[in-house]
Amino acid sequence: MSAPIGAGPRVVLIGPPGAGKSTVARRLAQLWALEVRDTDDDVEAVAGKPIAEIFVDEGEPHFRSLERTAVLAALTEHTGVLALGGGAVLDEVVQRALAGYAAAGGAVVFLDVSLAAAAPRVGFNVSRPLLLGNPRARWQALMEARRPVYEQVSTLRVGTDQRTPDEVATVVADALATGEEGNRDD
Repeated sequence: MSAPIGAGPRVVLIGPPGAGKSTVARRLAQLWALEVRDTDDDVEAVAGKPIAEIFVDEGEPHFRSLERTAVLAALTEHTGVLALGGGAVLDEVVQRALAGYAAAGGAVVFLDVSLAAAAPRVGFNVSRPLLLGNPRARWQALMEARRPVYEQVSTLRVGTDQRTPDEVATVVADALATGEEGNRDD
């Protein structure tokens, strides 16, 4: 079940690069006539530069600090659809905040995707600094490390392979409307 309006986001989307978090967030926001917020955009606005430049200029720890602040602010301020950056859930403070949000009735949806489906979506370009080098191997390693955390903090898992963003948004909306939790790969 999703959190009531005014008590945090209607839904929080998490998942790896290429899962479609930002696109699905926009579709859900349109479906529900709500605002959409993406913590990656928040970080870039505060830093005044793209994430890739933050990584190069200040390093990953600085980026993660900005990301943590953005997530915590969005969880308390935003009442629409919220998309988190792929690595945001690795922060223990963020994990606790998501657990509290979920315990209060909030929905944390893990958009799951395979490497085969993520590759054409991501394009493995330089705007994703954690995928530099051998992007496919890096994505696979990131996913292996992150999957347990995504599964732990989520209240619903929706597979995005073989689905358009509109189809994923519909699956999420239907699952939340009926109060279903768990996996949705059908």
